Amino acid sequence: MEELKLLNNRYQLNSLVGRGGMAMVFNGKDLMLERDVAVKVLRSRYAKDPAFRERFRQEAKAAANLSHPNIVTVYDFGFDQSRLYIVMEYVAGKDLNTLVHERGRVDLDRGLDLAIKACKGIGYAHRAGLVHCDVKPHNLLITPHWQLKVTDFGIARALASINPDETSDVVWGSPQFFSPEQASGEAPSPASDVYSLGVVMYLMFTGQLPFTGKSSQELAKLHREASPLPPSEINPLLPETLDEVILKVLSKEPSARYRTADQLGRVLQIVQREQLHNGPPDARRGSNSLPSRRPESVASDLLIQPRPAPRISEQQTGFPRGDTPPPQPASALTISDVDWLAVLLGLAAVVAWGGLVPFFIWVYNSIF
Repeated sequence: MEELKLLNNRYQLNSLVGRGGMAMVFNGKDLMLERDVAVKVLRSRYAKDPAFRERFRQEAKAAANLSHPNIVTVYDFGFDQSRLYIVMEYVAGKDLNTLVHERGRVDLDRGLDLAIKACKGIGYAHRAGLVHCDVKPHNLLITPHWQLKVTDFGIARALASINPDETSDVVWGSPQFFSPEQASGEAPSPASDVYSLGVVMYLMFTGQLPFTGKSSQELAKLHREASPLPPSEINPLLPETLDEVILKVLSKEPSARYRTADQLGRVLQIVQREQLHNGPPDARRGSNSLPSRRPESVASDLLIQPRPAPRISEQQTGFPRGDTPPPQPASALTISDVDWLAVLLGLAAVVAWGGLVPFFIWVYNSIF
């Protein structure tokens, strides 16, 4: 790739930042708009296939129409020097795969926040009629400020163009993260992305994959047939509700999972609120507190979510935020509770009025 330095006299390729079997990713610069970009260049063997070039063009065009804070923006795509390329927003930071390898696993609060953001981005694509098809930690970019952006929608396909009965010898996605139906060569659906998000969460919270195999064929069989070990058996700090949500999205049948990433995201938000309310899981273990709601009851809250109570400051209430004034006991009236000044003023008014009555009678008799 040393000879490839400039694409279409506009995109300057600088350092190589990623390499895969399908493409290479460069830090680059858009010389026309003078901004940093990321340029993904597909390997030359793919560009030789006219059918693939057309499919790539359609998918890149669909991805370019996505505009969401949790999705990497696609700026441009083209063909030059026998190379297909796609130009994207440059995101400083690291991918989730690197983060997990550095930390071993992600803590519960941070992991829930990242998973919810991933669901927001992928859910937006689902509403636009697109399936990502390759959800994995390598495609989840995290900035130094812990923003998350989903990238590589280049292989996504419009749902309208998918025949529900379609099967193919081509398997979309990465073997460690693809769904059972993708492993079987069937057409992916939003529920396929949900399954892949479940594998990502499993890795994020436990530090290991639910299935490992020596070959793609072995992994495909495990995804189709094997049951994963509950993640809480690897990480005992996981709450029961999250444990069961992850197992639900790893169901073999798409109909048994949440249908879209939006639905999964809303469930994770409820789990997140429960953790804020109940405190760390290790502090609750062995206590007499009530158990968390199961995913079935959590899912029932999706249709109507209560509006949060208004935030009232300490200056407004006189109490620290989150506290309420102590209840006043309902006691009998005591002598100290009587307003004696009001009583005396009332008596004076009665006496004064009583003294005027004889005077009015004398005036009346004098006149008449």
